[in-house]
Amino acid sequence: MSAHDTRILVLGVGNILYTDEGFGVRVAEELIQNYEFSPNVEVLDGGTLGLKLMGPIMEADALIIVDIVLNEGQPGDLFRLLGDDLSKACAFKNSMHQTDLLDTLAQCSLVGQVPADVVLLGVEPHNYQDLSAALSPELEARLPEVMDAVLAEVERAGGSFTPRTRMNPATEKIYVPRDSSRNN
Repeated sequence: MSAHDTRILVLGVGNILYTDEGFGVRVAEELIQNYEFSPNVEVLDGGTLGLKLMGPIMEADALIIVDIVLNEGQPGDLFRLLGDDLSKACAFKNSMHQTDLLDTLAQCSLVGQVPADVVLLGVEPHNYQDLSAALSPELEARLPEVMDAVLAEVERAGGSFTPRTRMNPATEKIYVPRDSSRNN
């Protein structure tokens, strides 16, 4: 299988109704709006779909997950987790809602179709409990760096991308509300 035959799934997960909990989804939205990917790359807003993500995950050869993790770091710290570290993060204290995703990966494994390469790019949240569709300023500021990390993972897995321009705009517009009433 050549590099461009590798099916790559970028999966942004989280709940956009709880401030930084929606960070992974916001990264996926920004990637879709700002980049055009090679045909072997799919960027998906996985939200909180859990087991409903089995199909796309089982079709992938490489899985790049973007989410928030509690890893005793500072808000905005970026962690690259894979292998045993990924399992520990999902199974214990590090991840906000990855039990569902870990269960989904386990179900995919039971049927013998789990991606060969799985990486979790996790960011330490500032606020994941308040009801707001806007990210905290700390995580809003980290969007470009995390997007760059995702793009590096896409290239590492055999995908490619080009920035969008007026000549190749995104087909759908995604509105990301900004909460101007926050003082933090």
